[in-house]
Order: sequence, then C-alpha cells, then structure tokens
Amino acid sequence: MAKAKKTKAPARPRRARSTASRKRLKPSGAARGLEAGEIALASDHAELQALRRLIEAAGGAVLGGYRDPLGGHALLLATLPLKSVQPTPFQRDLSPTHARRLATKIDEAGAFLDPLIVVRGQDGGLWTPNGRHRLAAGKALGLRQITALVSPDEQLAYRILALNTEKAHNLKDRSLEVIRMARSLARREPGARESAYAAQFEAAELITLGLLYEQNARFAGGAYSPLLRKVDRFSDRTLPASLREREGFAARLAAIDVEVKRIIAALTARGFKSPYLRNYVVARINPVRFHKLKPGQRAPAMPMGQALTRMMASAKGFKVESVSNADLAWVAVGAGE
Repeated sequence: MAKAKKTKAPARPRRARSTASRKRLKPSGAARGLEAGEIALASDHAELQALRRLIEAAGGAVLGGYRDPLGGHALLLATLPLKSVQPTPFQRDLSPTHARRLATKIDEAGAFLDPLIVVRGQDGGLWTPNGRHRLAAGKALGLRQITALVSPDEQLAYRILALNTEKAHNLKDRSLEVIRMARSLARREPGARESAYAAQFEAAELITLGLLYEQNARFAGGAYSPLLRKVDRFSDRTLPASLREREGFAARLAAIDVEVKRIIAALTARGFKSPYLRNYVVARINPVRFHKLKPGQRAPAMPMGQALTRMMASAKGFKVESVSNADLAWVAVGAGE
C-alpha cells in the first residue's frame, strides 16, 4: 500500500536582522567634553547662587558644585527633603507595584545611590522630571532626605522621555506624557510652534495617541501606530491650534476604531479567533500599508486627513466574507513585523 505523501507546512518567514543591530558600537575617534580641572566648580559660584538659596530655603543642603562633563552646564549636588520635591505634573502615572519593588531593592542594598534630577518648577518649587518612582520609594522607606542633581535649566522638565530611565516606557506611557507636556507648553508658550518641540515630543504620533489614551485608557494604540508613523507629522501651527486640529484627528480615529470593533465582532461570529484580529483588520484598511518611507523622509506618505477619510471608507466597506483562514494564518507574524 502506497504511503500518503506528506505535505510540508509553509515555512514561517524569517525576520531579517537589521544591519545596524549587527554593527559593533565603536568609540568616537574625536574626544569631547571637559577636562577634570574644568569640571570642578565651587558650590558658591556666581552661576549657582540662586539655586543654592532655593535648596537651602527648601530645607536641603548643598554638597558640591560641578560642570557636567559633556555640555559644561553648572550643577549642584544636594540633599533635599522628600516633601520639597514633586514629580512634574505631566509625568506618567505612578506604578505602585514598581515603586514597592524599587523600595524593596533599595532597602536590600542598604543605600540610595541614584540621585534624582531636580529643577525649579513653574510654581517656584522643586520638580523632578525623571524620579517619580524613586521619590515614591523613598517615601515608602521613610527617608528624611534624598540626594539630587539640581540644575538651573528649567527646560529639563520637558525632556522626560530622554531622562526617565528607571522604568521602561510603553506606548501608552510615552503618549500620555507627551500630550501632558504639549498641554502644559501650550498654556506656558501659546505662540510657540509645535514643530519647535519635536525633540521633546520625540514623535508626532505620540501627541495624537495621547489624546486617544486620555479618552480611552484601553485604546489599542499599537494597532494604529504603523499608520500614524507614516502620516502624522509635527505641525508649524502654534501649539494651541495644533492641539485643536489633533483633537479632530483623534475623534476620527476613535470613530474608525468603532468600525474596527464591528468588523472584529463579525469575524468572531464567523468563527475566527485570534488575539491579532485587530492588527489584521487595521492593516487591511490602512491606506499606506505598503508605502515604504525612505531613510530620513520627512514628508508624510499621505496627508493625515486624507488617510483617515480613506481608512473610514475602507472600514465601512470591509467584506468579512472575503476573509479566509489562509489570510489569518500569518496574522501573528504580520503583527510582529
């Protein structure tokens, strides 16, 4: 009796390793920054007098002064009462679980070794743009004072994403921080253009996603991020005007997501079950899905408003009966890519 011929399952596509990931990190051939003798700075230096008075008025003590070895900016090392320091109001929300775990580890080590970065806040108090969890851990441990690197550069308060390294950001964290920063800056500097803060905001789509996460903490931002990366760009409008425009874009995306949920429900009713159904549906209606951005390309693949119009039309015209099991076979792979 002849044996039945086995059929091979289709090979799972392999993700190519990026060239950059294979390159070794090479030290720079050119030396930068200050020499040791240039870094030392007396704590009563003229540049630091106002900062010294602020620290002492808060009940802290100045331990020393120095210039940072890269940019040469004057800084003070100090201790500050915990009650005198507050996280920036637009910083991501506290994770009690992470704060408790951090407090446990600090207690086990028997030393608080990682100083907070602190600047003068808008209210005249002291803000930390990167130390919310360490601050909470210090309070849980009952610390009287906490060490800090105090900078006269108040703009550091808006460089959260670059400074906050104590807990990895997810897309929701980053987006909510960015929208809070944008709102704060819009009140503080209403005439400033949004594009002037590109470095602080990191990516334009984070502002739009932040608006969506404010309305719905469970919004599936990851599914829409591939679209927004290609069509969302920083605006040359003022911050208040740009935020109003983005609120309109966010409302349209929320309406598209309602249609996506309807499609998912219809597919589920037909027997399709996968945690990646949303990614599949959103990818199918993404009008720039196959558009490849060139390295360094600043222009959007398509104007944001046009992309959202086409996406909504595709969602309303989505034919659930056209989806087959073969289409969903690589959903997980496609979501990963």
